[in-house]
Amino acid sequence: MQLEILHDSTYTYAGQVETVRHQAHLKPRSNMYQNILFSHIQIKPTPDVYYETQDIFGNYSSYFSIQEKHPTLVIQSRSQVETFSNANHQQLEQIPSWENVREYFKYSTLQKWDSASEFLFNSPLIQYDAQYVQFAKEAFFPQRNILDGAIALMEQIYHQFEYQTKSTNINTPTREAFDQKKGVCQDFAHIFISCMRSIGLPAKYISGYLLTTPPPGKVRLIGADASHAWTSVYIPSFDLYNKLSSGVWCDFDPTNNRWGIGSPGEDYVFLAQGRDYADVSPIRGVIKGGANHDIEVSVTVRPIQTD
Repeated sequence: MQLEILHDSTYTYAGQVETVRHQAHLKPRSNMYQNILFSHIQIKPTPDVYYETQDIFGNYSSYFSIQEKHPTLVIQSRSQVETFSNANHQQLEQIPSWENVREYFKYSTLQKWDSASEFLFNSPLIQYDAQYVQFAKEAFFPQRNILDGAIALMEQIYHQFEYQTKSTNINTPTREAFDQKKGVCQDFAHIFISCMRSIGLPAKYISGYLLTTPPPGKVRLIGADASHAWTSVYIPSFDLYNKLSSGVWCDFDPTNNRWGIGSPGEDYVFLAQGRDYADVSPIRGVIKGGANHDIEVSVTVRPIQTD
């Protein structure tokens, strides 16, 4: 499937901003499940300094600064992506119990380091909590394999929580969304990850896009979509001697009750990964002057017509 993503952000300041320094995660990268055909960011006013690099999680990060006074800032991202589905679940033939995975990731001297361990601990927006443990144990009962447990946890959140726009914002604590049993995709991803880490299992936050379908008889509206968020869980495989032989990352979307190896489906576009939203926020930085500001975000995900 070939998709085009248009992601526009417009900042309108109360007064003139003198300088800005920002980091943006707005350029997707190629992996086993998607190929980037085109990706470009345009910024107005034109930055005095602009460069791109890869952060510690392998995401494309754009850094820029503007030294002239300006009342508005416009950041436009354009990407074309070819996505692939992966129905080969044979990679998951030997799935360990969640307890075995928990024991594998427990620290011990001379233990071989596993890169998935960095998604096991507290992070800026995710903290251990006994309530998460209790909720997770409804899905992870004794000796259940980790894949079935993760699917069940995803289904619990999907069925027990209400998706409600504007019920939370980017600063709403995860525990508050958990207690009120409603939120948006960011909240559901954070809750899923909080439950996994609270019982000793690593999970990471994924930001990206999801192709939506207009209602019957309606045209696709430009700017009517939104960024999306889901989660990824490491599913290791152990040999007969209980040593790690291989493993894959499986993605789980508790907002839509979908999962898959590497991606929930070919209608998903991977943008960035991290411990939580704070690691992958689309735009963050500092400004001098300008006081308060309004932000307008417009996102469009649409199929590319091919002959």
